[in-house]
Amino acid sequence: MMSHKVLIVEDDQTLLNVLKYNLTKEGYDVLTAADGVQALDAARSNKPDLIVLDIMLPGLDGFEVCRILRREMTTPILMLTAKAEETDKVVGLELGADDYMTKPFSMREFLARIKAMMRRAEIVKIGESSAKEAAAAIIKVGKIEIDLARHTVSRSGTLIDLSPKEFDLLAFLAKNREQVFSRDQLLEKVWGYDYAGDTRTVDVHMRWLRQKIESDPANPRHLLTVRSIGYKFEG
Repeated sequence: MMSHKVLIVEDDQTLLNVLKYNLTKEGYDVLTAADGVQALDAARSNKPDLIVLDIMLPGLDGFEVCRILRREMTTPILMLTAKAEETDKVVGLELGADDYMTKPFSMREFLARIKAMMRRAEIVKIGESSAKEAAAAIIKVGKIEIDLARHTVSRSGTLIDLSPKEFDLLAFLAKNREQVFSRDQLLEKVWGYDYAGDTRTVDVHMRWLRQKIESDPANPRHLLTVRSIGYKFEG
């Protein structure tokens, strides 16, 4: 399993070395930068999983680096500062930092914060991935919604009762929208290579689908016949 990549942005070389040593010891792949410009370059080119960002940096300070990075990426940011003023913490969090530590701090707490932030980031990634998969599993065409994951079809919010094969046929055509398929191709793709029936099976299922899906089955808008070839889904 690949180790997580951490970018440390700190101009205090001694602290930088200590942080790098301890994170490396914990199994992290550690990158470093000593100023704001280097930080931006390193973050953009290496895409770290987490950024430890000091506020007091030469050139661009940590606040400005955080502001710029937040416009470009969602990477978790742990801000560090030698100041104890609450305003610094508030400003950092408002700019998009995910957590904040005031120097000096214990290495045990620092590593615990890193682990906790990594876990939260993983949970967010899993949630985003699931959301994307769920969204990709839904096909919407006009008033028709086909949920590929739940095997349901609705029109204007009302569920339509389809047989398993009717659903398979509709889903296949909808996923390959605008593409024309012959009856033989549909038998092969939807019913399978070993199906022993004839092409009239496709015609019958298309007729049933139109009666359930189309507002006017005699003049379908979505399930169209392409003369002398076969069928396609349009929308």
